[in-house]
Amino acid sequence: MGFNEFISKVFGNKATRDMKEIQPWVNKVKEVYPEIQKLTNDELRAKTEELKKYIKDSALEETQKIADLKATIEETDIEKREPIFNQIDKLEKEVLEKYEKALNDVLPTAFSIVKDTARRFAESEEIEVTATDMDRNLAAQGRDFVRVEGDKAIWKNHWVAGGNEITWNMVHYDVQLFGGVVLHQGKIAEMATGEGKTLVATLPVFLNALTGNGVHVVTVNDYLAKRDSEWMGPLYMFHGLSVDCIDKHQPNSEARRRAYMADITFGTNNEFGFDYLRDNMAVSPKDLVQRQHNYAIVDEVDSVLIDDARTPLIISGPVPKGDEQLFEVLRPLVERLVEAQRKLATQFLADAKRLIASDKKEDQEAGFLALYRSHKALPKNKPLIKFLSEPGIKAGMLKTEEIYMEQNNKRMPEAVEPLYFVIDEKLKSVDLTDKGIDLITGKSQDPTLFVLPDIAAQLSALENEEGLSDEDRLAKKDEFMTNYAIKAERVHTINQLLKAYTMFEKDTDYVVMDGQVKIVDEQTGRIMEGRRWSDGLHQAVEAKEGVKIEAATQTFATITLQNYFRMYHKLSGMTGTAETEAGEFWDIYKLDVVVIPTNRPIARIDMNDRVYKTKREKYKAVIEEIEKMVNAGRPVLVGTTSVEISEMLSKMLTLRKIPHNVLNAKLHQKEAEIVAKAGQSSTVTIATNMAGRGTDIKLSPEVKAAGGLAIIGTERHESRRVDRQLRGRAGRQGDPGSSVFFVSLEDDLMRLFASDRLAHWMDKMGFKEGEMIEHSMISKSIERAQKKVEENNFGIRKRLLEYDDVMNKQRTVVYTKRRHALMGERIGMDIADMIWDRCYNAVDQPTYDDAKMEILQTLAMDTPFTSDDFRNKRKDELAEQTFQSAMDLFRRKTDRMAQIATPVIKQVYENQGQVYQNILIPITDGKRVYNISVNLKEAYETEGKAIVKAFEKAILLHVIDDAWKENLRELDELKHSVQNASYEHKDPLLIFKLESVNLFDSMVNKINNNTISVLMRGQIPVQEPQQVRQAAPEPERPRQQYREEKQDLNDPAQQAAAGKDTREAKKEPYRAEKTVGRNDPCPCGSGLKYKNCHGRNA
Repeated sequence: MGFNEFISKVFGNKATRDMKEIQPWVNKVKEVYPEIQKLTNDELRAKTEELKKYIKDSALEETQKIADLKATIEETDIEKREPIFNQIDKLEKEVLEKYEKALNDVLPTAFSIVKDTARRFAESEEIEVTATDMDRNLAAQGRDFVRVEGDKAIWKNHWVAGGNEITWNMVHYDVQLFGGVVLHQGKIAEMATGEGKTLVATLPVFLNALTGNGVHVVTVNDYLAKRDSEWMGPLYMFHGLSVDCIDKHQPNSEARRRAYMADITFGTNNEFGFDYLRDNMAVSPKDLVQRQHNYAIVDEVDSVLIDDARTPLIISGPVPKGDEQLFEVLRPLVERLVEAQRKLATQFLADAKRLIASDKKEDQEAGFLALYRSHKALPKNKPLIKFLSEPGIKAGMLKTEEIYMEQNNKRMPEAVEPLYFVIDEKLKSVDLTDKGIDLITGKSQDPTLFVLPDIAAQLSALENEEGLSDEDRLAKKDEFMTNYAIKAERVHTINQLLKAYTMFEKDTDYVVMDGQVKIVDEQTGRIMEGRRWSDGLHQAVEAKEGVKIEAATQTFATITLQNYFRMYHKLSGMTGTAETEAGEFWDIYKLDVVVIPTNRPIARIDMNDRVYKTKREKYKAVIEEIEKMVNAGRPVLVGTTSVEISEMLSKMLTLRKIPHNVLNAKLHQKEAEIVAKAGQSSTVTIATNMAGRGTDIKLSPEVKAAGGLAIIGTERHESRRVDRQLRGRAGRQGDPGSSVFFVSLEDDLMRLFASDRLAHWMDKMGFKEGEMIEHSMISKSIERAQKKVEENNFGIRKRLLEYDDVMNKQRTVVYTKRRHALMGERIGMDIADMIWDRCYNAVDQPTYDDAKMEILQTLAMDTPFTSDDFRNKRKDELAEQTFQSAMDLFRRKTDRMAQIATPVIKQVYENQGQVYQNILIPITDGKRVYNISVNLKEAYETEGKAIVKAFEKAILLHVIDDAWKENLRELDELKHSVQNASYEHKDPLLIFKLESVNLFDSMVNKINNNTISVLMRGQIPVQEPQQVRQAAPEPERPRQQYREEKQDLNDPAQQAAAGKDTREAKKEPYRAEKTVGRNDPCPCGSGLKYKNCHGRNA
């Protein structure tokens, strides 16, 4: 017994402790369940209403207090409203806490209701209940699972979901109850493939939807969002809960708003995030679609919260001169450079082969140096990779590398001197050498055209230079920085183009379709529509492929998925593989991972990795293994890491006349269909590692008898989680199966992290071509290599989040201010705060004259104190005195505005009220005229107060949006420029945090200044009723000029696992929809004609 096993035996492990904690909840559900089973169908539905009432009543006192406080706001003076709003916020938190406690009280009953509803649907083809309004509405909408006959509603147990007819046949078993409790508690439930995660989610979704605050079920692609909402929907609707899917509706539409108002809302992570950003660009409350973020369950939580988390959601728009980029200009230079390097690499490889074959020691040493140079020149060169797999070759090259890396890379320049540029595959970097710089500089007048100046040395020399005034020193520093920035952009463009030409392969890392470069997700093989590599890399690949280079854009709104999902009051997730990333889930989201035991023991046999020397031997062995499995009558799922490998294996199988299906970026529209058939006898399916998630592979009895599904991995992925996902496709619900990974020393992971000692050892043992090693020690060493990569990836994500956290703090403040302005409820309080800020800023001026000028410019009033007061009184007193005067003036101005407008409004409303709905009121600050749109009826009823509010709202929104857009641009620039801080031995992140505070302060000052300056001067030019104009309907924002994208911030080898699904619509046979004639009886059973009932507005 190992030490770890001994400790687990004595103290127990996390999994057993978790189960011990959850067991009492499951026992309570089992106690209540027999009582629920005895209820009639109507009583079962009534029980749900009873639970809803119990939850609402648990916080009745607090909700009543909130309503009472809100009623007092309008009568309260603006400066006295803040304590009321603070009290409302506190009470709203208390309501959520009371609801949470009530949900725990009703959990056993709610879970029993869901379980028994599932049982009733599974056992009966039809369920008869007393018809409710919701039943009638559903029937009138033509839903295929319910019809109304008189006062009865008949619910069927079969309906269409995801384009296929399904018959309900599932009932929750005990381990699914465990999963349900874990999800309700706001944790991650790790459940093996085939354990019914979609069904498990029905328990906490139903329970939390009873509060009426909304539950979001988040999926990785739109196919799953639509399918699951249709598949599980009737279970919820039977109990009067509304269900919708945002991906079925257009952004900013009325239908999407209704989807968010539903009790249960399905959708993809991207759309939830983009809707949040769109809401914070809205110009009218009716444009808002989301409500408070209450509870979310994230399906395939590892894909969404880990893989997608490094790709921020960005809404961007055009910038001036955004199409002026250097990629086209510098492309010919880079092509020359790459061609010269390719010739050099080929020559070095030929020399290496000749010299290494020699008997002389000096020749062999020179040969290995030539080989090392060829490797540093083009490491992905296929002839080079093949030569390195020969006995003793790689070990000899590594020995040479060690010689040149001694004493902190002292002799490395000597080794790489003949090259034009040096590629480091591990660091994913390309560096130009002096020889490369000379080649691209050519006969240019400036020999330092592509050389970055030593900015640290320049700044240091500048600090020590004597006889310079502060202004001159600052001017020189700016000159150095500008020169550095221009050259940095040039060098950066060259580097990105070199990366595009040497490290990114067409049809492996990306495809070119419809004149666009589209990224291929290397884990799922899906084309990731709308996603772009950042930092100019995408433009570099576009230049390489000769397609249109997209213009540079400016960020209008952005958020990372990490910060979006952290806004929810409660967050939980489910997946088959989260344990390997448990540390990250806890660090970033404070989400605990709980491993749920399987319903039946796993019978899959996981074999040790089979390691070969070359890829050729490995693929030959893979084909032989497939042939063996097919002959045994077993289905085979072959996991690949790229489209290229899928297609190569497909050709090899075709040559052997073995029928097979391929699932990759070019065929992903067939995904669900192919995966569903993958369990049939002797079927061979080639798929990228994670394709087809969400669709189970079911086996027939003959297949089970033959040994079940055989999983064959053709390469180890850099993430253990992805390998586990592939393994997990076999062995669902106790099915037999097997899994094995075929690995070669030429695979990327092995080349970079694991093969040095292994290659040396294999050479020593005298392994011949075609022989393989299979040992648990080797499998463990590969897992250790994967662990290294995972830690590195976590570091990258954490760094990204640290930068976004800075922006998120600012985003929260700005979006809160913006929402106050948009809704109008707290706008008065915000304006009072702004006036106070400007008053304090004025009295904080160094002299009385400065203070006087500041008050006049910003507050448009005379100074309410004398110069003696300024010298003798405390600043707080002066600020308070100025604030009172400013508020009095502001009230007089707004009252005057309302007085001037009221007679005109009264006359227009009484004479032409039926003609106009909204009217335009011109308001001027003396510099420009603002045409403010106001609802005529509201303006009449509030005696002009609505005009004042509309003016305040319009000015605030305009000023905030302009300032925030500018601030985002400056933060983008700051993020790039702070990287130079490393030359001064400072932490770029720390500098970013400090500088961003200054940027934020100046933005807030700008917002306050511009807003108050306009509001304090606002007045209505006197008008006659006949001059009143009708306001045109609010124009929709021209969305075509905005681009919504997910931007990859890192190397493509670490791309997210489930990008936006781009499957083509499944071609279904045309089905004539069942339509209701206007004069037919309404399907709701009311007895009225359809045109007089539910078809009234059709």
